[in-house]
Amino acid sequence: MTGSALLSPQEIVRAIAGYASDRKALEIVQLDLRELIGYTDFFLIGSGRTARQVKAIHDAIHQGMKTNHQLLPERVEGLSQASWVLMDYLDVVVHIFTPEARSYYRLEQLWAEAPQQQIEETVTAAS
Repeated sequence: MTGSALLSPQEIVRAIAGYASDRKALEIVQLDLRELIGYTDFFLIGSGRTARQVKAIHDAIHQGMKTNHQLLPERVEGLSQASWVLMDYLDVVVHIFTPEARSYYRLEQLWAEAPQQQIEETVTAAS
């Protein structure tokens, strides 16, 4: 259930962005890492206002990908504190932060050479 043979990395990142948006994730950004590293194609970065919302975003992504695409993450880290939750779908690594953690870790600046795309918050999982 962890394989992504049926979906391209672009379709996976789009679906995940939709589930995050459905839970009102803030500042969703897609980083295209295909030309920079070999272990993943995309980072999807988003924020929840609180740890509780970060968990809700995680839950929506996890359930949506499992139910609609038969995909489970290879690993999930940070869920107990929920200031930074990482979900590894191999081709797509999801980072969900509280605003404080996102400001502290600054992944967008760390990976500034990667092409970035701001995802509109009106994206839905069905698109």
